[in-house]
Amino acid sequence: MKKTGLQEEISVTPSSGNVFEDLGLPDSEELLVKSNLAMKINNIIEKRHLSQTQAAAILGIPQPKVSMIQHGKLRGFSLEKLCHLLNLLGRDVDIVIKDRKKSGIGRMRVTCA
Repeated sequence: MKKTGLQEEISVTPSSGNVFEDLGLPDSEELLVKSNLAMKINNIIEKRHLSQTQAAAILGIPQPKVSMIQHGKLRGFSLEKLCHLLNLLGRDVDIVIKDRKKSGIGRMRVTCA
């Protein structure tokens, strides 16, 4: 930030669309997918007005793990496990594999219907 007289100039860097990539974290694409799945799990729990204990009983996991999901601590959760938790909450999870329109490495993303 530069001060010019009474005003400050703020430099802005556009986002890539993935905050984890912008922070330079490894496996940024997987982290983004996991966080989107966790947000969906949390939205369902909230809409159903479930306590962490009630959600844990439905999901078959200990209550502290529900708390971890709700606080975005996803290190101990695989993509497969998060998808399974969504199934237990009555959601279908479809994995679609398609040709990439641009050349290069493909990407992962979550689209909620």
